[in-house]
Amino acid sequence: MPFRETLKSLRLPVIGSPLFIISNPDLVIAQCKAGIIGSFPALNAREKAGEPVMLEAWLQRITEELDRHNQANPDRPAAPFAVNQIVHRTNARLERDIEICVKWKVPVWITSLGARVEVNEAAHSVGGTVLHDVINNRFAKKAIEKGADGLIAVAAGAGGHAGTLSPFALVQEIRQWFDGPLVLSGAIARGDAVLAAEAMGADAAYIGSAFIATDEARAADAYKAMIVAGGADDIVYSDLFTGVWGNYLKPSIAAQGMDPDHLPTSDPSNMDFGSGSSKPKSWSEIWGSGQGIGAVKEVVPAAALVARLAGEYDAARARLLGAAPAGRGVAVDA
Repeated sequence: MPFRETLKSLRLPVIGSPLFIISNPDLVIAQCKAGIIGSFPALNAREKAGEPVMLEAWLQRITEELDRHNQANPDRPAAPFAVNQIVHRTNARLERDIEICVKWKVPVWITSLGARVEVNEAAHSVGGTVLHDVINNRFAKKAIEKGADGLIAVAAGAGGHAGTLSPFALVQEIRQWFDGPLVLSGAIARGDAVLAAEAMGADAAYIGSAFIATDEARAADAYKAMIVAGGADDIVYSDLFTGVWGNYLKPSIAAQGMDPDHLPTSDPSNMDFGSGSSKPKSWSEIWGSGQGIGAVKEVVPAAALVARLAGEYDAARARLLGAAPAGRGVAVDA
């Protein structure tokens, strides 16, 4: 099925973004069963020497559990899932992880921190769709030139590694030349924001931070509580912690004895995704988040969060249709 047709078949046009450390099979399965695309970073499936290959185990569990759900619920099938590959030169696992994703025929591939032709070709060899995340129009063009099928526009306010451009500007510039699948990321935590993303020209919304505060997420209780208690003013933009600019919770930075309003910049040569982490151990409790967390009021099951988003989305559509004045969009002679 073409990717846009897949999006139309979902309960909501939403991808649950891959959350570093936090996204796991429990969360992905819950998201897919609830009717949105769930995803996880391949590097979250960590392992030690002599242990089973964890990524293989995760993909087997997700695939088999979603298949069982679909057989039992043919009228309400689960959404497909996605795996995020960090396509950075320091990711020593990339080649092996690609082989495993090909073996399990991962339906949606999300690539980050670099665009690689061979990764796109591997995904296409098993019928997968590749979405590459970008923070500006220049990177967007490079990704499509190298064979990505679609783009994730990571605008200002997104959690984790984020850009600085307004979503209005970023989507507008991409849509001037690209008519393929486009997903918007950046402070989206309500259903009406999903509808707004569609109105701007995106095909779907990318939601991450709101899913940190769910039962299934592999996040510390203190992290979930900080998401619930926080708002846009509690977010700081820094490249100190991974060498790539991103958004983080100020209280988690202050808890490590640093001033979140006066952070130094990083040394890019220290960036290393080879082991699945680029943070020193002392920074393991510095937590990423987007600016949209003011909409998150409690920790709930992922299915309940999707239900809230769906209700807000439907209410926003009804509100707009009901409030639209007669003649809107029709030229009137002066």
